[in-house]
Amino acid sequence: MPKAIMAQDSNLGNWLIYIGSKKLNNKWNIHNEVQYRNYDAIGDLEQLLLRTGIGYNLTENNNNILFGYGYILSENYVGDSNEKVSVNEHRIFQQFTTKQKIGKIGLSHRYRFEQRFVEDDFKMRLRYFLGLNIPLQYKEDGKNPLYLSAYNEIFLNTESSVFDRNRLYGGLGYKFSKALRVELGYMNQFFENSGRDQINVIAFVNF
Repeated sequence: MPKAIMAQDSNLGNWLIYIGSKKLNNKWNIHNEVQYRNYDAIGDLEQLLLRTGIGYNLTENNNNILFGYGYILSENYVGDSNEKVSVNEHRIFQQFTTKQKIGKIGLSHRYRFEQRFVEDDFKMRLRYFLGLNIPLQYKEDGKNPLYLSAYNEIFLNTESSVFDRNRLYGGLGYKFSKALRVELGYMNQFFENSGRDQINVIAFVNF
């Protein structure tokens, strides 16, 4: 794919995402996550995100509360130039996730509160995530490996400029086993005065 004269002019980026969960027992789990985000198809780093946390199920395999930490390295373009500046962020977050079923459709809700240390600045943000999982195959063994995935997530600041961004995603997924599923999807990210699209490749691993 040809590259634009200025890399930030490309409205189609690529996110490579790994999301892992280690189940310690019926109550406790460890979450770990790596996201490698590019301004273009690959190679023009936009953001590297590393996130980890420990979670606790209030009920069996559901209603999970999680306390976590994230490190985010952002490579931001300066104005309309090709020069970049690196921005380091340390993030502490708390979240609550709950799952439900409506027929064969799976729903998930996630409420997250973030305390963000961005260089010398401190910010706080609220996020709400609504996800859908729709199986496309109905096998006798109940595995239903092929599925559609969609979600919407809104980000709200605690400061005067309340709206931060909104993410809308749709993708096709395949469940290889209970431990591994992979999705290929398209996401639109809408900001107050602009928008951006990404192709997402996501691997979910349970071990």
